[in-house]
Amino acid sequence: MPEEELVELKFRLYDGTDIGPNQYSAASTVGMLKDRIVSEWPRDKKIIPKAASDVKLICAGKILENTKTIAQCRVPFGELPGGVITMHVVVQPLVTKLKTEKKVEELPRRTLCSCSIL
Repeated sequence: MPEEELVELKFRLYDGTDIGPNQYSAASTVGMLKDRIVSEWPRDKKIIPKAASDVKLICAGKILENTKTIAQCRVPFGELPGGVITMHVVVQPLVTKLKTEKKVEELPRRTLCSCSIL
């Protein structure tokens, strides 16, 4: 049976601190990584994600989709064999989204019309 490929990843948080590095199976999905990030998130941070849906992972300038595997997300060039891959973590709390949507809904809709005759 072939040996499972392992990839070493670390996750860079908004303040420059890291989670990891840890080894993951190349068959692990981005959604699985997000779940693990939320469970290992340092509790002393000002911003703490509530769920995996609050987290976005960025690797090589691309936002990674939940259904993609690590193997599908890897950049084929620029990686050293056995090197650690750094992924950036962005937190978008649901509360901010709801407040923004609510403000838009609360604004009264008015039609303003002006005419000038010179």
